[in-house]
Amino acid sequence: MYMVYWTMVDDDASQPHAQVFDTTEMVGAMQFMEELRKRQRAGEGVRFVTMCSEHPDVVGHPGVDVTGPGYNWKKRRS
Repeated sequence: MYMVYWTMVDDDASQPHAQVFDTTEMVGAMQFMEELRKRQRAGEGVRFVTMCSEHPDVVGHPGVDVTGPGYNWKKRRS
């Protein structure tokens, strides 16, 4: 599924918001984000617009330790 997050800023107060979209609604989520960006360009206090996804049928748990203790990653291989 997809989650669109944004924050409404009014003077010194800010209020976070989120809206969920089904896994088949990526285009709708992107269109929603564009509407938020249009409001931002028009001067409304819309900030921090972003989208995240997480597949509900993923196998295993997400995380950085998935590779196991023997994994030795190096940026440069010599």
